[in-house]
Amino acid sequence: MSLPTHVRLVEVGPRDGLQNEAQPISVTDKVQLVDALTAAGLGYIEVGSFVSPKWVPQMAGSAEVFAQIQRKPGVVYGALAPNLRGFEDALAAGVKEVAVFAAASEAFSRRNINCSISESLERFGPLMEAARQHGVTVRGYVSCVLGCPYEGNVAPEQVAVVARELYAMGCYEVSLGDTIGTGTAGATRRMFEVVSKDVPREKLAGHFHDTYGQAVANIYASLLEGISVFDSSIAGLGGCPYAKGASGNVATEDVVYLLNGLGIDTGIDLDALMLAGQQICTVLGRPTGSRVAKARSAQ
Repeated sequence: MSLPTHVRLVEVGPRDGLQNEAQPISVTDKVQLVDALTAAGLGYIEVGSFVSPKWVPQMAGSAEVFAQIQRKPGVVYGALAPNLRGFEDALAAGVKEVAVFAAASEAFSRRNINCSISESLERFGPLMEAARQHGVTVRGYVSCVLGCPYEGNVAPEQVAVVARELYAMGCYEVSLGDTIGTGTAGATRRMFEVVSKDVPREKLAGHFHDTYGQAVANIYASLLEGISVFDSSIAGLGGCPYAKGASGNVATEDVVYLLNGLGIDTGIDLDALMLAGQQICTVLGRPTGSRVAKARSAQ
């Protein structure tokens, strides 16, 4: 299969990245980050999450962030909405696209959201119906697709079952996430091979964590499988809560560098992207998780 000529990146740093930070982050800093990512040319930015601040304190203020960002025409500003209440809050904040998530691992589902996979999918019914009524698009996430902290290996067939359910419910795209970052290129290819029998490849996305340093290799393996949408996080923000001291999301800068080297268009300015990463890392008081940004700044 030939490589895609264009790749769409879904920037998850302001949501999936910042929600793992220990220190509080102001609405102003979140707004500046989203605006810097918009200026760098990202076409999809996950801005926040409409969950109870009791569970995810870092996502408090998501409505204010949506109210203050400089929206650019043609850019999607999405949010995570795990249930109908979250969806209603997102709708009130002017969100036009939300994301829902399920796990491919039964043990992870029970420990993470206190219910079985099938129960979690059932809960999305009212949300999907409300989204249809209000013309809001829904993207689906499946976590633990290449391994689970409690169950170990996860069968690609199990991933396919969950992805198929989300797609059938009305998710226009399903992002398959290697939550603990243990996946390898071979396992990634096998998974997409199996899942694509149930969900078309053009409706699938990859979400890779770099815990074992395999994320860029797994993205290349996905490209070979005809996948052309990937989630990534500016400066590699977001730790892996299941592996102490481990890095989390793959850095957007590193993915753009890979794609530039392959001659694949993203529409993203790497220098502007690195500046956005530098700014948020200064706010957080820690070094970037992007290898490309580290190497460039050392030059």
